[in-house]
Amino acid sequence: MIELIAAHPHVFWLSLGGLLLAAEMLGGNGYLLWSGVAAVVTGLLSWLLPFDWAWQGALFAVLTLVAAWLWWRWLSRQVREQKPADAALNQRGRQLLGKRFTLEAALVNGRGHVRVGDSSWPVVADEDLLAGTRVEVVAIEGITLRVKAC
Repeated sequence: MIELIAAHPHVFWLSLGGLLLAAEMLGGNGYLLWSGVAAVVTGLLSWLLPFDWAWQGALFAVLTLVAAWLWWRWLSRQVREQKPADAALNQRGRQLLGKRFTLEAALVNGRGHVRVGDSSWPVVADEDLLAGTRVEVVAIEGITLRVKAC
């Protein structure tokens, strides 16, 4: 068996790549994907251009690192370009920034409540506002919405 692998190293690399990719499908974490791809590429290159085992191992290691680094760069770019709506997911207060509402009750001492959908949110403003005033949410302070008349 060892003689067969020594005579045809590309079979070893292609088999290793296939096993790593199959294991990746079972796990699905992405850890084995780039090693599997590197093993397949190493197998194809050693089939086309036969070279020593040491160089094959070095090529496999370099290809694994390069593939993982490229994937990391692509993934970090995707995270940076994430939509702002996704960043406010499960943060209802941040989703209300810039929204406009009508006060149902007057703000006394700059404090009161505003109806948002089926809930009531505490609001604070720099001045007292009358009922029926249109307000815009300009900031979030904990669970309190800071509003200004618009």
